[in-house]
Amino acid sequence: MKTWIGPVGILVLCLAALVLVAAVIGTRPSRPSPAPSSRPLDVEAVRARAELGDARAQWQLGEAYARWEGVAPNYAEAAKWYRRAAEQGDADAQAALGELCQAGQGVPKNLAEAGSWFQLAARQGNARAQYSLAFMYETGRGFPQDQAEAARWYRLAAEQGMPLAQYDLGQRYDLGVGLPVDRVEALKWLSLAAAQGQTDALDRRDKVRRKMTREEIVEAKKRIARFSPSQPPAPSKSD
Repeated sequence: MKTWIGPVGILVLCLAALVLVAAVIGTRPSRPSPAPSSRPLDVEAVRARAELGDARAQWQLGEAYARWEGVAPNYAEAAKWYRRAAEQGDADAQAALGELCQAGQGVPKNLAEAGSWFQLAARQGNARAQYSLAFMYETGRGFPQDQAEAARWYRLAAEQGMPLAQYDLGQRYDLGVGLPVDRVEALKWLSLAAAQGQTDALDRRDKVRRKMTREEIVEAKKRIARFSPSQPPAPSKSD
């Protein structure tokens, strides 16, 4: 016997899907700022290498302008040096340039260009870019919205130990957004995020645990104990 879903039923299903996505986005904590370097940067030495075409030095000089390390903040200069390194294939620079394009800092705001740089860096294993790419797929800003693709990139960043990606992936397993509901995996990822100081994961973790059986909790603890962050490829060095 066929079941016919009328316009009202379709509307209800669409609204339910939007509520699930909003639950994930609405509980997103802010991204932590990079930790300041413990050693002062020799800006002029870095600049000399950057001007000779050293991609890592170009990225580092871009970071100096973006993070106010030894120079006055200047996003246009940061973008210039990031771009030089990014065009040589440096994944860190590609990720950083993508963020400037996404925010419109130092360059005109361009989500399509941001997405292109994130894709290049993410495919090289850059967790920062993988997270940003996942967020673009999640929200439909820069790419057509695709929750399964968002979950895939969040997982790759989470597997490298990025706590914010672990938190997002745990929420998705709890709510069934982009992948099937799996409380064991939800508890695993939320616990890993909480252990790294992602405070927003604590409450979600405890709520998930209350839905689980003792056997499921035991299995989650085993998976947590077995977890070891994957290592991204080493950054390439220019000649």
